[in-house]
Order: sequence, then structure tokens, then C-alpha cells
Amino acid sequence: MIRSTLRTLGWWARDYTYALVWQVRAFVSRTDPHDFLSGDRSPIVVLPGVYETWRFLEPLIRRLHDDGHPVHVIDPLGRNDRSVPVAARLVADYLEANGLGDVVLLAHSKGGLVGKYVMSLGGGGARIAGMLAVAAPFAGSRYARLMLLPSLRIFTPDDPTILALSREATVNPRIVSVYGRFDPHIPGGSRLDGAKNVELDTGGHFRILAHPRVFAEAQLLADGRDA
Repeated sequence: MIRSTLRTLGWWARDYTYALVWQVRAFVSRTDPHDFLSGDRSPIVVLPGVYETWRFLEPLIRRLHDDGHPVHVIDPLGRNDRSVPVAARLVADYLEANGLGDVVLLAHSKGGLVGKYVMSLGGGGARIAGMLAVAAPFAGSRYARLMLLPSLRIFTPDDPTILALSREATVNPRIVSVYGRFDPHIPGGSRLDGAKNVELDTGGHFRILAHPRVFAEAQLLADGRDA
């Protein structure tokens, strides 16, 4: 019991250290997202989590771009603090305006909800081949009931959007859900019925973005569109 508790506390501490480091890097970074638009392989569209910008996923973006994939950042999403339906509309509009098809979504946390909404209820599903969702709260989080901000209370398990998305199971086979054994933000986990579920032998909500398996699954999903 003590060993398990210490391990969980260690995961928690490393997770928030990782988040802090990348929030600082995102703040000082001057990388132009247009630099990642080149490439002749299947397009990637990035969907960050709440209060994150695309820069939080920059290590994955760089590796996928180096593999020849054009990576698209949707500037109007900002820190992704709008409601899921509104954010999904921005994504669908971007896909249509840029004539994108056979797209692979790369999503973290709330980005997974936005991506699934676009695929199922948001009018952009025909343009999307699949989605890699990392630590996505598909069933919500009971911790959200303790939050005061509306942008965080939307993650309650009985939120209308969470419930509506849970009923949209036909797109689940096109989703790869990757998550850790322990998530300090999503105690119920990120398992999604009908999806490809990948549970990592580690913990965290942010730090798992750097796990080699995450890139491997992203590469497998993206490269599959070029086969």
C-alpha cells in the first residue's frame, strides 16, 4: 500500500512538473505554426486540451512533421476554453475552408471531446480518417463537480455534451485512446468502448504526451492513411 501510494505521488509530482515546464516553454516559444504546413503525407490537425495552446504538443508535432506530414494548427481555438460544440464548429470550418480530407486528429484531454464531436455531431466527420486521443475525458470526470469555472464544469459526467457524445459510438472504431494507469484529472480513466484502447504502464495526464508509445500510435494511425 505504501509503495503504491508513493508511486502515485511520484507520478503526480512528475506530471505537474512536466505541465509547468511546457506551459513556460509555450509562453516563450516563437515558433511559427506555419512552418509545419509542408509535407505530402496525410494531414494532421492538432486539438489541445483546455487552457493549452498547440505548443503544448510541439514535440509530437515536430516528429510527425519530420515524417512528412503537414500539421495544421487552428489559431481560433486559442487556449481551447470555449464549449465543446463551439470549438468543434471552429475545427469543422477550418477543415472545410482549407479543403482538408483524410485528416488524422491529434488530441489531448478536452481536445479528444472536441475531435469526437466533429467526427459525430459537428458536421466534419467525412473529412476525418481517425483520431489519436491522449488522456481524453470521454466519460467526464467527477472532479469537475468541484470546479467553479464553467469551462471546467463541462467535464462533469452528466454534462449534456458528455452524455450526447457517449451515445455516438459509431465513430469509436476510428479512435485510438491512449491513457495511463493513473490520471490525476480523470479518475475514471479514458477507456472508450469500441475504440483501440492503449493503457500505458505509467501515470499522469500531461507527462504521458512524451511517452514513446504515444508517438508510435500517432505514427501508426497517420502512416496507415498513406498505405
